[in-house]
Amino acid sequence: MVFKSHMDKALAEAHAAADRGEVPVGAVIVAPDGRIVAAAGNRTRELNDPTAHAEILALRAACADAGSERLPGHDLYVTLEPCAMCAAALAAARIRRIYYGAADPKSGGVAHGARVFTHKQAHHVPEVYDGIASQESAELLKTFFAERRDPRE
Repeated sequence: MVFKSHMDKALAEAHAAADRGEVPVGAVIVAPDGRIVAAAGNRTRELNDPTAHAEILALRAACADAGSERLPGHDLYVTLEPCAMCAAALAAARIRRIYYGAADPKSGGVAHGARVFTHKQAHHVPEVYDGIASQESAELLKTFFAERRDPRE
């Protein structure tokens, strides 16, 4: 099977999140057969739910599609390095691979911060690939936050 990145769909979800006034993060989950089974963007403000990150919403939809709380063989594409909460949920779901765009030195939980998968308590350690469409992902976030800053600051 030839590798095909699905980051374009994750970026589309991130743009849709930005259009809703949400932090522009998008995620998709791909089944072992290469089919996208879930796609989501952040909805924390819309749903008044601090756990409504793109990864969590995509996990919920993919688990419903699979009829299981586990997703072995499934891959996640996400525009921003997952936070510690999302990384722990991805480990619990047994996601096979994580492909992410922009690094998140402030709140990341994979390569930065908590580094969830490096702990011996991690239930599962997925393969992680970073830097996929990192420039586009980072630029989207940068633009989103720049538009919201007070120009007097």
